[in-house]
Amino acid sequence: MEVDDISFRYRQDTPLIDNLTFEAAPGQTVAIVGPTGAGKTTLVNLLMRFYELDGGTIRLDGSDIATLSRDDVRRTFGMVLQDAWLFGGTIRENIRYGNLEATDEQLIQAARAAHVDHVVRTLSDGYETVLDDEASNLSAGERQLLTIARAFVADPAILILDEATSSVDTRTEVLIQQAMNTLRAGRTSFVIAHRLSTIRTADLILVMDQGAVVERGTHEQLLEADGRYAELIRSQFAEPVAGA
Repeated sequence: MEVDDISFRYRQDTPLIDNLTFEAAPGQTVAIVGPTGAGKTTLVNLLMRFYELDGGTIRLDGSDIATLSRDDVRRTFGMVLQDAWLFGGTIRENIRYGNLEATDEQLIQAARAAHVDHVVRTLSDGYETVLDDEASNLSAGERQLLTIARAFVADPAILILDEATSSVDTRTEVLIQQAMNTLRAGRTSFVIAHRLSTIRTADLILVMDQGAVVERGTHEQLLEADGRYAELIRSQFAEPVAGA
């Protein structure tokens, strides 16, 4: 995926993303970091054509996505978001939503890869367990693991991962991270990073601020540069001040 000098604004006089350029090679993981309002989510929406560009070009395998149908663009992507989305129906139906043609064996393989098969089998109705609209009969971590299983079934070429796991316990967070790492293997991935410790191995880290990429490089390169990324690392891992 090539992002070539793109610009976007909600208001005519207020640029949100301006002259942004980068390239994600097949199989690479690109992490996007920055403060709230930096443009991270907007960039993801532009990649998937939820918004149209004001300038520049985004190319997918050499094709300008503006010349492709929105359905064709979005079928290329799989998404695992911070807020897991499940619907009223069985667990089997929720996983199969990623690929309506998937076989039961493929569903089970996906659930195993997402470390959720053992959870499902502890339920009295297993994969036929009916979820309500908010899946309140599952924990937050279990809901997230099911959405990862759905992404495995979809088998997308490109992944969008909002990898925040702040609402789950430590053990479940480890399972989610392991499942996401497996899911990313061999796929181009864009990770909206909240916990910077999870993106140390990213092939490219884009540090965004006010719609612009202010730094780019690997974890090691950015630490050595001692700029905005290093500042974010220090602030996130600083010890709490006694008595604060």
